[in-house]
Amino acid sequence: MTTERSLVLVKPDGFSRGLTGAVLARIERKGYRLVALEIRTPTRELLIQHYAEHEGKPFFEPLVAFMSSGPVTAVVIEGERCVEGFRSIAGATDPTKAAPGSIRGDFGRDFGHDVTQNVVHGSDSPESAAREVGLWFPGLT
Repeated sequence: MTTERSLVLVKPDGFSRGLTGAVLARIERKGYRLVALEIRTPTRELLIQHYAEHEGKPFFEPLVAFMSSGPVTAVVIEGERCVEGFRSIAGATDPTKAAPGSIRGDFGRDFGHDVTQNVVHGSDSPESAAREVGLWFPGLT
């Protein structure tokens, strides 16, 4: 097995509701190691790079606006298959469809068709994780 790293973001809705500790506890209970952690309000420029593959889609501008609306907790986690594993504990993107026991299933709220406010972001592949970690934590090797 290969040890991976992944980027996890506790989004502004999760941060403002005080859910960072609960999210981190679930990550650690799963057996993943916290490698880096920072609280910050991301700039529009960082978010445009982070979500570059979605540029031009209808949800792109609202997503960038939401993600820059307040502090986020940015975390690099490490562990065996942690990209896939974190996405599993995060749950489905749509909080209403996320299974009970998942982060989004337990903490996500339904805002109609707006699924951007779903508490957390997790990298979707090892390749995306490497790119995202480099954007958010450029000094991390």
